Amino acid sequence: METQNQTDVAGFLLLGLSEDPEQQPLLFGLFLTMYLVTVLGNLLIMLAIGSDSHLHTPMYFFLSNLSFTDLCFSTTTVPKMLVNIERQSKSISYPGCLTQVCFVLLFAGLENFLLAAMAYDRYVAICHPLRYVVIMNPCLCGLLIVLSLVISSADALLHTLMVLRLSFCTELEIPHFFCELDQVIKLACSDTLINNILVYLVTSILGGIPLLGIIFSYTQIVSSILRMPSAGGKYKAFSTCGSHLSVVSLFYGTAFGVYISSALTHSSKETAVASLMYTVVPPMLNPFIYSLRNRDMNQALWKLI
Repeated sequence: METQNQTDVAGFLLLGLSEDPEQQPLLFGLFLTMYLVTVLGNLLIMLAIGSDSHLHTPMYFFLSNLSFTDLCFSTTTVPKMLVNIERQSKSISYPGCLTQVCFVLLFAGLENFLLAAMAYDRYVAICHPLRYVVIMNPCLCGLLIVLSLVISSADALLHTLMVLRLSFCTELEIPHFFCELDQVIKLACSDTLINNILVYLVTSILGGIPLLGIIFSYTQIVSSILRMPSAGGKYKAFSTCGSHLSVVSLFYGTAFGVYISSALTHSSKETAVASLMYTVVPPMLNPFIYSLRNRDMNQALWKLI
């Protein structure tokens, strides 16, 4: 196949979820609605936490950062897709594609670490309640956020810079609605062995360690709750973890769904739908999960409204 150096690549074509012209208005309306709900929901969560002094605690500090991350995560992919549908265009520039790859990796990694930090917060609150204020001090909370941001940024920059060394073929169609790292690497004509090794290695480490931390935290939490004598105490302890556990299940469930789907199916459309569930649905549903099952959050939202 005729190859082009990356400096000669003008851009890529994002094929999206459907090429049927009759479905484009429906897709535009659907994704515009989902994006507006995501923006409104996460902004309300951040404003409610910021305006209510009762919510200035470690748990809500992490939640406000999670809402900001969800908002940015969705903004990285959905607006470009809406613009392409509206203009009836599928193109994205080479720099734009790499920028999208970088920010998708950054915010996905940041959400991964934030969920682990929130699990640790719940572990300390339930298993070491008397030492909670001492352990979860503002310094530690800020340090966890900064570390998460630094590690996620380093991961995103590493993969993006590794893509820069690749040469691409004349076939530059990405069967997704955004530039996903795996799909961009598949388009390369040059050797991608190092890129693929890095993807599997870094994903295993940076995805596995936070997940193991979450599993360890909830193992200790369940063990501690089962030792509580009163049923009321058990219910109260479980209720404080319910929202976080739902968000964790949604995030990792959709992430594993994307991995299994790409491994078992050769259909690009099914893989694109799986990626949609991973990048668009969790950021939209997370505010509902936290507001519907949390009395303090409900009260703060009503005050704000």
